[in-house]
Amino acid sequence: MISPESIARRPTLWGLTPAQLHGRFWAARGVQVVGVGSQTEIHPHAELYLLIEQSRFVIIPLRRCLDLLCWLKPDLLLVRIADRTVADYREIVESRPDGQFLRFRREYSAAISRLARIALTTDPEIARDWATMNPEKNVWRQIRQVVPPDLRASVREQGRIYNGDIERDNARFVRDLAESWTRPDATISRIQRCGRNGWGYQSATRLDPEKINGPVWVGAGRELPEGVVAVGPAVIWDDPRSRPEPDDLSWRDIEAKAEPIASHRIEEAAPYTSSRLKRVFDIVFALFALVATLPLYPFIMLAIYVEDRRPFFFAHWRESINAREFGCLKFRTMYRNAEQMKAELMAQNMADGPQFFMEDDPRITKVGRILRRLQLDEIPQFWNVLFGHMSVVGPRPSPFSENQYCPGWREARLSVRPGVTGLWQIRRTRSDGADFQEWIRYDIEYVEKASFWLDLYIIWKTIALVISALTRR
Repeated sequence: MISPESIARRPTLWGLTPAQLHGRFWAARGVQVVGVGSQTEIHPHAELYLLIEQSRFVIIPLRRCLDLLCWLKPDLLLVRIADRTVADYREIVESRPDGQFLRFRREYSAAISRLARIALTTDPEIARDWATMNPEKNVWRQIRQVVPPDLRASVREQGRIYNGDIERDNARFVRDLAESWTRPDATISRIQRCGRNGWGYQSATRLDPEKINGPVWVGAGRELPEGVVAVGPAVIWDDPRSRPEPDDLSWRDIEAKAEPIASHRIEEAAPYTSSRLKRVFDIVFALFALVATLPLYPFIMLAIYVEDRRPFFFAHWRESINAREFGCLKFRTMYRNAEQMKAELMAQNMADGPQFFMEDDPRITKVGRILRRLQLDEIPQFWNVLFGHMSVVGPRPSPFSENQYCPGWREARLSVRPGVTGLWQIRRTRSDGADFQEWIRYDIEYVEKASFWLDLYIIWKTIALVISALTRR
């Protein structure tokens, strides 16, 4: 058993131990590492929870795992990891008695295969159970008792495995991390870029970018001497006399710099989605729409008041570009106790994804049904367009809770502003069991193919649908 004193003496990088660096690495991908029996506080803004044995570090690709989580929707995904090292070796520097460099010597050990198990879950309650389990017992048997077989899935994956109780593995892990993690500033503050792939502590003054080649991480209190060139992957640990206190991690601020891990490989967002033309078009169109619809406001508000009193408007928290939250405005179309009624009606949900849909939803008022059929409930969203929260055309705006169901889809849709209308609104079929799949498909298609002419086409089709609803009995 390793003593706390021994752990305290371990080297750190920017004030963080290898275990803390492991946690920050996964946090940059929206994943919270939860050690068994660690009593870890479970963060509600984490998108996934990685359940792992204490003192174990892993680096694995998540694409296949996210595919399974997205489409099979298990409560727990058990992952068997194989780390096949072709030739495990270490470089030894030999020198003369006076300290003069003599040569490098590479010392090989036999080829080995390391095996490990982890689990992934989106359920914070399962993560809490794992954090409180007794690590002295068979923890994988314990977790299988918590989650029944029909709510579990499993997969095998290639990756890298490290034992945090072995100093050599700690050094190997941090070196591999420097090579594979290009944006450590996503979850580690007080560091600065040095050269193209190097990173150093914010107070460092003698880190010439021209002298850093490849991924090199330089710890606090360390400098590069004159004439020295650092070649990565390499890590220079903190000077123990200058070791800083670990910085705080804010889960809500991770999105902006995080390296996305998508379950579906998508093209980059079309340049038009962030162009000045689109923003100018949004403002001009929103102004015309507000001028044209403002005379309707008193009549709509009076109808809402007569049936169900105030409030006239409803603002639901949704996520815009880079996960910035905003209040999405609508005319209120549901009774004031709609959320309470929803909990009682969940068993009748006809949607296949995170949305709630019923053919004859009893939560909707009589006035609300008319407003929804004519899509008049959404005209206050043109105020959101003016404020820069939304575009006229884009993916459907959705809240944080819905955006966690498919990380690849979320990364695509949060790269642009959501829209008052979009491809999903004009093409959805409401087919049984396919609504959420269509939502994903049309959101991603719009992000990849957005153009001025596509926006005009979607607006024209939306107007045609509204006219069709007006003429339909």
